[in-house]
Amino acid sequence: MIEIKKLHKSYPMGKDSLHVLKGLDLEIKEGEFVSIMGASGSGKSTLLNILGLLDTHDEGEYFLNGQKIEKLNEKKAAVLRNKFLGFVFQSFNLITYKTALENVAMPLYYKGLGRKERQEVALDYLDKVGLKDWANHLPSELSGGQKQRVAIARALVTQPKVVLADEPTGALDSVTSGSVMELLTKINNEGMTILVITHEEEIAAMTKRIVRLRDGVITSDVKPKKLQKA
Repeated sequence: MIEIKKLHKSYPMGKDSLHVLKGLDLEIKEGEFVSIMGASGSGKSTLLNILGLLDTHDEGEYFLNGQKIEKLNEKKAAVLRNKFLGFVFQSFNLITYKTALENVAMPLYYKGLGRKERQEVALDYLDKVGLKDWANHLPSELSGGQKQRVAIARALVTQPKVVLADEPTGALDSVTSGSVMELLTKINNEGMTILVITHEEEIAAMTKRIVRLRDGVITSDVKPKKLQKA
């Protein structure tokens, strides 16, 4: 589903450059539930941005669903994002003046679906995350956990190949974080490929594979202990 080979990324820093990713090799197969861990500055956010087609790599190769990603303009990148990827962010990124239903339905507008069909599909996905009864509420009327569930429904509504979650529990308390991860686990068990960026050990332990980054290189790639015993 996702494969990167010898991936490098640098950013200009005055006369010098900051080498953020240093020749990464990583393969994520369809149906995997993977967490990427690392301290601030380890390169995990840069990696997520490249995988999410929000940034480009300097050297190496990136394949998404078997397609080589290179020399994309923003229009082509947007088409591929809408076709293959769903995003979940720490800050939810919901539109404050739109209801939960309208937020979830928005990606379907860009797929050309009519208003009635958008609303029907969006309501179905709100039902999947347990928020059908909150469809007409604004984000300001929702708890943090409910907002993240809306964001997850929005990520799923286009039926992407991969969900990329950037610190999805970072703004939530521990109990709510657990319920969000349980929802992601359920979605993964239904076949969805999920990649989670996190700095929390407890969150990573709820995934099925942990990749650790440090100073732009992968230092380990293992299954959590609870899965190693299985």
